[in-house]
Amino acid sequence: MFLKAFKKKSNQKYVNNLLANRRASVNSKKVVKVGVLLHIDEYDNFESFRTFFKALGLNAPTHKVVGFVTDDNYEDSQWETFFSPKDFGWKGRIKNTELQAFIDQDFDVLVSYYNQKDLYLDWITAASQANLKVGLTREDERLFDLFLDVDAKAFETFKTEFEKYLHILNKL
Repeated sequence: MFLKAFKKKSNQKYVNNLLANRRASVNSKKVVKVGVLLHIDEYDNFESFRTFFKALGLNAPTHKVVGFVTDDNYEDSQWETFFSPKDFGWKGRIKNTELQAFIDQDFDVLVSYYNQKDLYLDWITAASQANLKVGLTREDERLFDLFLDVDAKAFETFKTEFEKYLHILNKL
């Protein structure tokens, strides 16, 4: 139990360091590559994102959806990539190669589609190389460039707001 607490503190320190050194530099490029980070307990229909991106004119190879599960033994074949707390080590070490590839991908937009604060989701958001980071929660304003005050279960509202702000920012 003590080791878990130390590990959590170590990882929170790593996330805080990432956020302290973050330089927001949103460019004016049009959106081509989109990454989505989901918390499966809040919203688990990743197919709705594929349909939405297709309606926006973004083709399948240019976006990636990953899901976070709290159960280390979760198995589901429908997910492209999912990760759990066991995929994280100490001091910012990622044990899952697919998750590390997601972090290293230079997405034009990263959508962190979750409302409840979670260290591991914040970690991925903070470490991501995405140009524009969009979030649903204001728990830590250092994480995101754009906030959409939408409940994770209200996907239709999210779609409307997301598309509206991408047009305002001249990203579509």
